[in-house]
Amino acid sequence: MSADASGLILHPDGCPRCWWPGLDPFYVAYHDTEWGVPEFDARALYEKLILDGFQAGLSWITILRRREGFRRAFAGFEPERVARFTEADVERLMGDTGIIRNRAKIRGAINGARAWLAIEEAGPGFSSFLWDFCDGRPIQTKAASRAEIATETDVSRRMGKALKAKGFTFCGPTIVHAFMQAVGMVNDHLTGCHRHAACAALGKSLGKSLGEGRHP
Repeated sequence: MSADASGLILHPDGCPRCWWPGLDPFYVAYHDTEWGVPEFDARALYEKLILDGFQAGLSWITILRRREGFRRAFAGFEPERVARFTEADVERLMGDTGIIRNRAKIRGAINGARAWLAIEEAGPGFSSFLWDFCDGRPIQTKAASRAEIATETDVSRRMGKALKAKGFTFCGPTIVHAFMQAVGMVNDHLTGCHRHAACAALGKSLGKSLGEGRHP
């Protein structure tokens, strides 16, 4: 079963979905339950940003299949713990077959944890630091075909530059845009995908909460 001209795949359950997870049940579950759902938890945002950095040069499914291995290796992606990693930990991780063994990316994750702590301590926190780039609510795109979906935007360029200035690495505009899509800062499900409307509704709900002065 292949995607149509717009990039949609009609699945056996009758639901049209974006092309990129194909028919892989594991990848489809990620598409249906995680991708595009607004995430405000600071620790979870750190985890996803670091994993997207590890994806550089690889496919996301490669990282997703190793996510539990990454979580074990990086202390559950608790920045307070990762920030204390030493060169001995770098060497340990370089021998861990459950992750992508790239020394620069491993060190980037550790430096990112330290940057995360600095942002948290300075206020208003890592989540607000990121979400402020899109005014605290998801950007709703209306791409009807895969050709209309951007790989980077002015927002991802500004966010990537700000992250780099804080000490993060592997945060170029393409990586950051993929991150924004995944954590729901951008709703880039195709308009014909059954998840587009659901994620748009979440965005409207968040917008109403913000308008009434409530944090999501």
